[in-house]
Formats: sequence, structure tokens, C-alpha cells
Amino acid sequence: QVQLVESGGGLVLAGGSLRLSCAASGRTFSNYAMGWFRQAPEKEREFVAAINRSGELTYYADSVKGRFTISRDNAKNAVYLQMNNLKPEDTAVYYCAARRSATGSYYTTASLYDYWGQGTQVTVSS
Repeated sequence: QVQLVESGGGLVLAGGSLRLSCAASGRTFSNYAMGWFRQAPEKEREFVAAINRSGELTYYADSVKGRFTISRDNAKNAVYLQMNNLKPEDTAVYYCAARRSATGSYYTTASLYDYWGQGTQVTVSS
């Protein structure tokens, strides 16, 4: 089992920044590829960003590319999502997810992830 706890959400004005953190516990963190997803009211959960086990490879949804940065610190068992130039359409509950990986891949499909956090609310006002 892997336990994931997100933090760092909140209310921010459009154009502002937030940094989300996801703390992991329970297994060897460096064995897991990580991802961030979000779900807005009455919408399906969507992919935001992914990072492989080592942190060398990252991938972003087109809607956040150039504004968001995913990173990880395996020594601290944590993954981060730096969000800059936030827009009202970024408003959602943000979830981190973990998938045990034997390769150096990242994953963009929610159903491939094994563990999920409880989510943290991000609200961007105009």
C-alpha cells in the first residue's frame, strides 16, 4: 500500500501561482511513477502532468504546458506541481496518483494508476 496526501491548494487570483505537494508513504517511493490529475465540477477527471520514477522524464497536458511544472524529490518521498499563471479554468480538485513501475515510463491514463490521494481544492478567481 502507498498512502498519498496532497496539500497546497487554495484560492488564488487569476495570474497567480500555487505549489501543490504530495507526500507519499508506505513503499519505496522511487519505484513509483507519479501523476497529477484534476476534476472540475460536473466534469471527468483529466490528466495534468506525469513524471517517471527518476524524475528525468515529464509530460504535460496541452492545457497546462508552459505554465505547470511537475517535479519529485525521492529523498523526501514527495512530488510537486508548481502552477503559474493560473486561469479560472484551472479550478478543480487536484489529485496525485502513483503507479508501481519497473520501467522508466510515465503514465497519462488514470486507470493505470494504483494509488490516489484524497485531493486538494484549487480555486482560481477572475
